[in-house]
Amino acid sequence: MAELIPINIVIGDRTYRIKTLPKDEEVIRHTLKIINDKIIEFKTQYSGKDMQDYVAMVLIWYATQTSADSNPALEKELADALLKMEFAIDKAL
Repeated sequence: MAELIPINIVIGDRTYRIKTLPKDEEVIRHTLKIINDKIIEFKTQYSGKDMQDYVAMVLIWYATQTSADSNPALEKELADALLKMEFAIDKAL
C-alpha cells in the first residue's frame, strides 16, 4: 500500500493540511494554482466581496468547466476508464 504524505495547501487566505499520494502532489499543486489565480481574477473583477464569495465563485467556475484538459487528474481517470472498456470489448470479441 502506498504511503500518504502530508502537504500544506493554501486556498484563498486559508491553509489546510491534507494527505495525498506522492504521485498526486504535482496535480494538486497545479490545481491550487489555477484556483488561487482565479480567486485573484475574481477579486479584481468584483471588488467588495469577502473571501468566501470569491471561493464560491471559483468553485462554480471550476465545477462547470467542460474541458477535461483543465483537470489532468480527470483526464487520466477518463483515459484509464476508456482503456478498460476497450480491453473488455476486445476480450468479448
